[in-house]
Amino acid sequence: MSSEAGQGGAEAPGSPTTEAAPGAAQDEGGNTFADLRLRPELLAALTGLGYEEPTPIQREAIPPLIEGRDLQGQAATGTGKTAAYALPLLERLPADRRGTEPLALVLVPTRELAIQVSEALYRYGRALGARVVPVYGGQPIGRQLRALDDGVDVVVATPGRALDHVQRSTLRLGAVATVVLDEADEMLDMGFAEDLEAILDETPESRQTVLFSATMPRRLDALARRYLRDPMRIQVARERPASGQAPRVRQTAYVVPRASKPAALGRVLDVEAPTAAIVFCRTRDEVDQLTETLNGRGYRAEPLHGGMSQEQRDRVMGRLRAGTADLLVATDVAARGLDIGQLTHVVNYDVPSAPETYVHRIGRVGRAGREGVAITLVEPRGHRMLKTIERTAGAPIRVEKLPTVADLRARRLELTRAALRESLLEDDLEHFRVVVETLTDEFDVMEVALAAVKLAHEAGGGTDDDEDIPDVALRPDPRDPGRPGGGRDDRRGRGDDRGRGGAGGPVTRLFVGLGREAGIRPGDLVGAITGEAGLRGREIGAIEIAQRFSVVEVPAPAADQVIAALRQATIKGRRAVVRRDRAGG
Repeated sequence: MSSEAGQGGAEAPGSPTTEAAPGAAQDEGGNTFADLRLRPELLAALTGLGYEEPTPIQREAIPPLIEGRDLQGQAATGTGKTAAYALPLLERLPADRRGTEPLALVLVPTRELAIQVSEALYRYGRALGARVVPVYGGQPIGRQLRALDDGVDVVVATPGRALDHVQRSTLRLGAVATVVLDEADEMLDMGFAEDLEAILDETPESRQTVLFSATMPRRLDALARRYLRDPMRIQVARERPASGQAPRVRQTAYVVPRASKPAALGRVLDVEAPTAAIVFCRTRDEVDQLTETLNGRGYRAEPLHGGMSQEQRDRVMGRLRAGTADLLVATDVAARGLDIGQLTHVVNYDVPSAPETYVHRIGRVGRAGREGVAITLVEPRGHRMLKTIERTAGAPIRVEKLPTVADLRARRLELTRAALRESLLEDDLEHFRVVVETLTDEFDVMEVALAAVKLAHEAGGGTDDDEDIPDVALRPDPRDPGRPGGGRDDRRGRGDDRGRGGAGGPVTRLFVGLGREAGIRPGDLVGAITGEAGLRGREIGAIEIAQRFSVVEVPAPAADQVIAALRQATIKGRRAVVRRDRAGG
């Protein structure tokens, strides 16, 4: 998708200005790209792209990275972290390089992000003759083999495909001087921890290691301690508006019963009228069902989730780029790395299970000074997680009443009025005059105008929505154990949990064909079930992990749903046999 620069790439390096010559504009810290000791070729590339002032993370990260320091950076989407590591990486490429093996390796979680980072590196390093090769699944491996064999300076890869090439000896890492782990937390969440370790172990110990992540969970910090040497640590939040300015992202929540969510979403979208929006769902099935519902209501929606083939995903992105779709319904993992330049709205169809997920989602809008809107549909018992998210995001989330049918009618009439006004101002209407003159022989001109407006209103989708959506409010959950997120819990087979789910009621024991031998922990199973099947942590009962398999208790009514979801998912990067446990339950 297009970046903030209006070109297909990763995060834009800085904020474009029009008031000063390239490299001369002063930012709050008194730094320009010229002050960061970058090569003239890189400065010229940035000038050509229209960027002059580095973002905070670029000011802090570029100098130590040029010096060769290891770096551990925490930065949200939209802060410019791609250029923060890409520019130093290109700066450090030797001018007389002639070898065929890569000197730098950038690892990213998704194919889309691999393409975007590669495009950014190519644009910045074109004048240097930088040879950049993206390596990812879903592309014929023969094409990648030829590109690697021709010689490469920087490889941008997803971990699975990179390890595949390493094991084939078609990607040799003995000359790598810099390794970058971008979106490292997401790579761990996707089960790539072992792949990352295997790849890093193939690189020279003298390498420079750079780690960027939106969050810093404990297991990521452990990876950093193992592979980074005396790293410089940087933490930069998304830029906040100055005091007295309106926030760039308007954050709103609507309290809606689950059964009314599709109708409520349609009503909110009609009132908001986004240019382009992403609607985030928890599971693949929810993505498919909601996409079908939205299209049935007249929206141009496309699904995106991990169960789709690469060819299907490419078609979806093509329709978005062409403007033939304006709603993307997606899971978090599938949408990772996408940069949709025209995006105006992000919708959380459910309250995210982790505050960091919410922050990452809304970071996709409100970039480069543009305004954005973040909308969350929260069920009545979701008050605790909403408050936790507010604290993490550092901004209030206004709980508003769902637009009424009257609001919807008023909005649609306003859109009709605006369309008619535009037509009166800009269109050549003369050849319709004969129709009006003929009708005014029989009817009053006002009646003719009213009939025309009615037809225009109905042609624009202006039908009335009379579906009743209950007016509900946030309320405490008496079963909530008092922890943010509804008490998500890694249970280890406690006796008092057996025979009932975490929230009470009958349970079914499920056999999962992965255990300690595969590195499975209770948290991995809880994360997979909540992420893929849509259950909450407190609904999951006892978990027993053996050497080669695991057993987990789930609510009996949801057993088939969990089995189907887990069979389509990967846990720690591996697919597992999932069925009802024959030993009980």
